[in-house]
Amino acid sequence: MHTGEQYHNLILTSRRDRVVRDRFQKTALDLLPEGADVLDFGAGTGIDAKIFAAKGHRTFVYEPSQAMSEYLTRYCSDDIDRKSIVTVTSPLACKVQAVTANFAVLNHFASHTLLFEELSRVVHHGGFVLASMLNPYYLGDARYSWWRANLINLIRHGHYAIESESRIHRFTPRSVARAATPHFQLERLTPRGFGLATQLYMFLLFRRG
Repeated sequence: MHTGEQYHNLILTSRRDRVVRDRFQKTALDLLPEGADVLDFGAGTGIDAKIFAAKGHRTFVYEPSQAMSEYLTRYCSDDIDRKSIVTVTSPLACKVQAVTANFAVLNHFASHTLLFEELSRVVHHGGFVLASMLNPYYLGDARYSWWRANLINLIRHGHYAIESESRIHRFTPRSVARAATPHFQLERLTPRGFGLATQLYMFLLFRRG
């Protein structure tokens, strides 16, 4: 188990993670209207939040892990003092144009139905939820026995859980989209086609009706 500082340093020094994070941040910023508020759901140590705030978006941060939250408070102290970053103890404590959930935050949920219902009270009509999730079709994981053993569960049920301390779940995009309905509609999936076999993370964009 990493401390907040260990996680922060690890993810900033990982070239693969930096590429994914940069792409996620650019996608979110391209979608956000000028000056729009955003909720960073599962904000970690505040890496994304700091970027959003620097671009003029007041950013609410929700992070249930105490270790992560404590380091976020240190890392983003200046932004918190300026109130360009606002810590919240519940995602329901704000009303925003968008919710971002980076680096597999939604993979820690066994089901997303209640989550999307709650987020529908947070996101303005016409706003969006952008999530990066672990890609269940990524062939780089085929070397692991748990991936091969769960293929039938993925086909039959659209999801499965990996036995571990964190009990990470993998979902097909269709199963997440089904859970989001009727509050959100899946507007974009990246990558598509063959890219789903070659990239560890997939980006899902949901639009609030």
